Amino acid sequence: MKTLIVVPARYGSTRFPGKPLTLIAGQSMVSRVAAMAAKAAAALEDAAHVVATDDARIEAHCRERDIPVVLTDPALPSGSDRALAAADALGVLPQVVVNLQGDSPFTPPAHIIAVAEAVLTSGTDAATPYVRLTWDALDDLRAHKLETPFSGTTLTHDTEGRALWFSKIILPAMRKEAALRAAGNLSPVCRHIGLYAFRLEALRRYVSLPEGHYEQLEGLEQLRLLENGMSIQCVEVAPDTIAIPGIDTPQDVALAERLIRDHGDPAGT
Repeated sequence: MKTLIVVPARYGSTRFPGKPLTLIAGQSMVSRVAAMAAKAAAALEDAAHVVATDDARIEAHCRERDIPVVLTDPALPSGSDRALAAADALGVLPQVVVNLQGDSPFTPPAHIIAVAEAVLTSGTDAATPYVRLTWDALDDLRAHKLETPFSGTTLTHDTEGRALWFSKIILPAMRKEAALRAAGNLSPVCRHIGLYAFRLEALRRYVSLPEGHYEQLEGLEQLRLLENGMSIQCVEVAPDTIAIPGIDTPQDVALAERLIRDHGDPAGT
């Protein structure tokens, strides 16, 4: 197998228990994410997808809908650990494991395909997508951070697209912003999208490493790779039709349903 797309789906959540089974416009969140994973797997060569859960209720929900699913240890600390556990439970050795977050029901299959192919072709340990922000989008992000400073992650990369750094601070600083704005509609700021593809051996090493110093400070797990000299290919993708990074609260469900009414349902396309 070249690629295994894993959807970690944990039942327990401090802010939103049972989140994967929450209905969004009549369809459970976990089934929405699994549908995106299935579309991506169908478009990739020699690929499969599976939901990795810690809860029998989610497992039963998936089996009732013919969604591939495996049970994993509830004590696993992260989605990346659960993704590796899923591969091991299936007894497969994929070249690439994609960790598709179970609370991101609007991730376009094209983004999943892009990061999986980037790992296969770039020689890096991992790959992750980003969107170049327009100046208007950057203004919106700055305004949002005045109220929620740890929302939204930005990244910088080298000339080959390899990640230099990720931060909750908006990177880079710009000394001559007015001139940059006059030069074009796109800013130099790259907004990170929380989707990861790993080489299997890199994922195994990653989960064996202790939490990094800057990982703890920023609350960004991908910094553990950079702190340990591992490489991440950054892949530019088109903005999402429904630009909501994840479902973290019941209020986010209401927002998601409003966006579906405004823009159409990706599950129906």
